[in-house]
Amino acid sequence: MRPDPLSEAAARRHELTRAKAVQALRELDRAGTPVTFAGVAQAAGVSRSWLYAQHDISGQIRRLRQETKDAGSAGTVPVAQRATEASLRARLTAALGRSKQLADENARLRRQLARALGDQRSTGIRSGNDQGG
Repeated sequence: MRPDPLSEAAARRHELTRAKAVQALRELDRAGTPVTFAGVAQAAGVSRSWLYAQHDISGQIRRLRQETKDAGSAGTVPVAQRATEASLRARLTAALGRSKQLADENARLRRQLARALGDQRSTGIRSGNDQGG
């Protein structure tokens, strides 16, 4: 016996609507836009009541909304792109190391410049003594 064409169409429409809602949710999060039921509903072209009835999608919205609240000022950065404490520490350590390298190089170049200017002065003084004497 063949499945009911209306049931098949309804199932396809339901899956398409779910896919649009999930896509809207991901795009809002990726863009750093606060994820809310109203925002996802508007972006996906669905009703908020439909979103609330989809337990997995509404759970994701609640989770992302809570993570945004917990992040405080980092709320504009998508969850997937937020730096961990360990990665920030590693970046700071690398920046401090690079800063020390640059300071050492700067000191070395200053010494070279001072030597070169000293040599230039002593050569100029000797030349001036030779010409004036």
